[in-house]
Amino acid sequence: MRYLTLVVIMIFCIDNTYSQTYEIGPYIGGANYIGDIGPTTYIAPQTLVGGIIFKWNRSPRHSFRFSLLHAKIEASDFNSNEGLRKQRGLSFENTITEASLGLEYTFWEWNLHTYEPQMTPYLYTGLTFFHANSLYLEDGIIKENGDNWNFSIPLVFGIKTTLTPSLIFGVEIGPRYTFSDNLDGISLTENQGAHPVTSDWYMFTGITLTYTFGRKPCYCSF
Repeated sequence: MRYLTLVVIMIFCIDNTYSQTYEIGPYIGGANYIGDIGPTTYIAPQTLVGGIIFKWNRSPRHSFRFSLLHAKIEASDFNSNEGLRKQRGLSFENTITEASLGLEYTFWEWNLHTYEPQMTPYLYTGLTFFHANSLYLEDGIIKENGDNWNFSIPLVFGIKTTLTPSLIFGVEIGPRYTFSDNLDGISLTENQGAHPVTSDWYMFTGITLTYTFGRKPCYCSF
């Protein structure tokens, strides 16, 4: 019984080492759209994206992450390298507000309770719920038609480093695969011969600056 109690205490202390460490800070960068209108370049920031990001570091290799971001997206066929799109000449603007929750995984150990400088690449994915304007095509013009509430899957790659023991700087790129085909106002049947994209994507490229807080590890002596 004594050994069982000792094991339980050790597990509690190991979990507590990381369970009370949090990060919060701003996200700012650029956004671009990839779909049935305009160019299909994946990384081409055009408009501003901003918001807030929060992390709960559960171990030196993973953390739970929540973000709330807002961006404007836009595209024009006249900026495309595809001849049929240029000939079609459509353009649109939309806004996206997303709330994302998921898991961030670091390639190397990331221990915020050390004063040594640290740097590591990371991956993030999860589930994103977003709001945009619902658009439709009428007489060659993209028009608004209410709200578009939908889901997307973020596929984020980044690199982060400690600036001080309490400040962390990160750079990341993150395409979002959406379950929507009307962010741009046209669907597969309305492409007018242009190369179709079955679902719309949008890309966020940005930087983060987070402040760490929470209890330091407990040190158990027996």
